Parts: sequence; C-alpha cells; structure tokens
Amino acid sequence: MFAILKVGLAAATIAFVSWLAGKKPELAGFLTALPLVSILAIAFAYWQHQDIDQTAQYAKSILVAIPLSCLFFVPFFFIGKYDLNFWLYWCAGIAMIAIGYYMHQFIMKFI
Repeated sequence: MFAILKVGLAAATIAFVSWLAGKKPELAGFLTALPLVSILAIAFAYWQHQDIDQTAQYAKSILVAIPLSCLFFVPFFFIGKYDLNFWLYWCAGIAMIAIGYYMHQFIMKFI
C-alpha cells in the first residue's frame, strides 16, 4: 500500500507539471525545478527506514547531484547554432548526465 501511495503521488506530480507545461511553460519550469520529488522522497525514505543517518546521507547525495544533473541542459544551449534534430540534443544531454553520475560518485567518496 505504501509503495502504491509513493508511485501515485510521484506520477500525479509529473503528470501535473507536464500538463502545465502546455499552458504556462514558465510556471511549469519553475515548479519542476523545485525539489518537490526530493522533499517527498526524503520524507518517504525516513518514514520507511527510520534511519536518520542514512536519510542524511541520502539528502547530501541529492544536494551534490542537483548541480551535476543540470548538465543535461547544456546541449540545448546549442539549438539553433547547429542544424541537428531534437533527439540528438536530448541524447547528448543523457550522455552529459552519465558524466555527471561519475563525477557524483567521485565527490561522494569525500563526504
């Protein structure tokens, strides 16, 4: 039951902001940038495991990952400069996330 609640809340959040992106893209972008998923996930993780140290490590990992996850958006700054299709930019963004993941793993060894 708990898993269904978590999935439902996450799905509703994603569905809402993707719908809103068609109506008010600036507001949807702002809401998407908020750490709504992180807030919910941290609360659910603590609620499920009742381990404050593990939850704190999880929160630290998120904090380190946030700026690295923004690497996904870097290729989109080049739209218009190069005549490529959307999916190539999107795939380049995914590749940038992979690089960010390895950077995250390296940084987390010192935290």
